Amino acid sequence: MLEGLPPHRPTHVLRLTTTEAAARTLTDILGEVFDPAETAVAAFETGLNGPWLLEAYFSSRPDEQALRELARPFVGDAVDAAVFSEIAPRDWIKTSLDGLKPVRAGRILVHGAHDRDKRRPNDLAIEIEAALAFGTGHHGTTLGCLLALSDICRRTRPARVLDVGTGTGILAFAAARLLKRTVIAGDIDPEAVRVARENARLNGLHPFLGFYTAPGVRHASACRRGRFDVVMANILAKPLKKLATSLTRVAAPNGRLILSGLLIADVPGVLSAYRLHGWTLRRKYHNEGWAALILQKTRR
Repeated sequence: MLEGLPPHRPTHVLRLTTTEAAARTLTDILGEVFDPAETAVAAFETGLNGPWLLEAYFSSRPDEQALRELARPFVGDAVDAAVFSEIAPRDWIKTSLDGLKPVRAGRILVHGAHDRDKRRPNDLAIEIEAALAFGTGHHGTTLGCLLALSDICRRTRPARVLDVGTGTGILAFAAARLLKRTVIAGDIDPEAVRVARENARLNGLHPFLGFYTAPGVRHASACRRGRFDVVMANILAKPLKKLATSLTRVAAPNGRLILSGLLIADVPGVLSAYRLHGWTLRRKYHNEGWAALILQKTRR
């Protein structure tokens, strides 16, 4: 599970081993207390029925004592064994690139510069390098969204596509490659938008991309009632629930939503939020413990 978006230049990390219940509770609390653009909190099981590891990344040195006191009511004395470490400036980029291998989703191929020779004649290739924003295509959520987009484009040809929380821009690039039409892509983080623009130029897709910097759809290019045939949002369960009203407003009457950034356990709550706005689940994708959803408006 993950709360917050990975900070682009994290300087410090907190690591804490605890129980699943405590890790989940503390992940939610830290996600509420800290700015999600400056802090990322993740919790994962370290082995079969084993303890959970909570990791919190910070873009500046945190107050260690304050964090221990914040966590103590939920994890008890285990907080005394929490480890705070400084991160070398290049660690985040190196981690993003380690093990980077080509990823396929239908005709879409996501690859690094070192794997250009893996491209096939009919591939719709997207080259992504040092990922300073979330989304290399190798995370299960991004791959699920790519598969969902490919499936939609095999059955129909959306005229207008919106990518909310674009990160590196990979989903917007895939839509532009598949459709040869302008795609609107936005992110709350100006650094993410800057990186996405660079990636668009790298891939020769800048004529097909319209970028904006704003939370959700709070921008003139995105906040257009009933306009978009496909709206993609690969973020997190909590913000997806909050965006249910606004994404519904900008989606076309017969439009589809592609939603991800969800653990399997997150799916029922997100579906419940969107059913209130008339959406129904059409297809679900599972990758590496994460889920991606295709939703469509219920016909009345």
